[in-house]
Amino acid sequence: MKIQDARSSPSVAQEDLRRKVVKALLSGKKPVEVVKLFGVSRQAVWKWKKACARGGIKELRSRRRGRPRGGGSLLPWQAAQIARLVVARVPEQLQLPFALWTREAVQMLIYRKFRKKLSLMTVGRYLKRWGFTPQKPVRRAYEQDGEAVRRWLEEEYPRIRRQARREKAQIFWGDETGVRSDYAAGRSYSKRGKTPVIPGTGQRFSCNMISVITNRGQLSFMVFKKNFRAEVFIEFLRRLLRQVKGRIFLILDSHPVHLARKVKRWMEAKQDCLRLFYLPGYSPELNPDEMLNNDVKSNAAGRRRPYDQEEMMENIRSYLRGTQKRPDIVRNYFQAETVRYAAL
Repeated sequence: MKIQDARSSPSVAQEDLRRKVVKALLSGKKPVEVVKLFGVSRQAVWKWKKACARGGIKELRSRRRGRPRGGGSLLPWQAAQIARLVVARVPEQLQLPFALWTREAVQMLIYRKFRKKLSLMTVGRYLKRWGFTPQKPVRRAYEQDGEAVRRWLEEEYPRIRRQARREKAQIFWGDETGVRSDYAAGRSYSKRGKTPVIPGTGQRFSCNMISVITNRGQLSFMVFKKNFRAEVFIEFLRRLLRQVKGRIFLILDSHPVHLARKVKRWMEAKQDCLRLFYLPGYSPELNPDEMLNNDVKSNAAGRRRPYDQEEMMENIRSYLRGTQKRPDIVRNYFQAETVRYAAL
């Protein structure tokens, strides 16, 4: 017996066939007989029978096939409201059980707001139409004061910049970071399903680095083994004053060492050549020197496997010396969106 494929038939013909099959079953015919009589598959017979038992004869009606037209079932004002929420809020603020805006999170938001069930494919098409793309998020501390950030960008930093021009001072941005031997970055090709193995020492060691940069491409640094304390910071500032001619405005975060009494006492005699300014709390994304830290961790440490601490420190120094000779690389650190304000 040849099974006919009714999918290419008109919707009315398909619906009529389903009703005839179910009517034959209800009249007492066995499924095997119905299969031979109408030339349909046994799976289709049982599927239509269950559908009719579940919701009656209306369940056998034909539904529109193919890709949805007109952007699914959201009205324009509903789509605009969802897009605004995705831009302005994170899922947790809307009591959704997600940390990131995924298709599933947007799907649940649409259902909660408008009681409309959309498929993940439809949600994905909406997101694409609204101009959204999947991206790696930037983490921001809950403790960050938005008003303090606004004042820094609109009032405090422009005032520092004007003052630096009047006093012919150079603006440096500084930061410190720790580098570990087990930090890994990048990917390595391997056979599918076979995780690549990179040999390296099982020992763990680390070092610290402090650096300052300018938007003109100047870089100064110090790599050290000690913990970052006031004595280390003062030693670095002495080096910086010997290397740089003219007055220095140094912008830092509010690390306890930067605010230590020992540092403040030392700074009292240096006000004519060095001044310190501080970024808003919990705002590392405003500091261009963070870009240098990420560069060093990814390329000087993460892609190499040093045997011991001395080798790791020499790798970092070598990488930073090479960066010192490339002012264009340092200037590029100021092109990231969150620090572009400091490029002027």
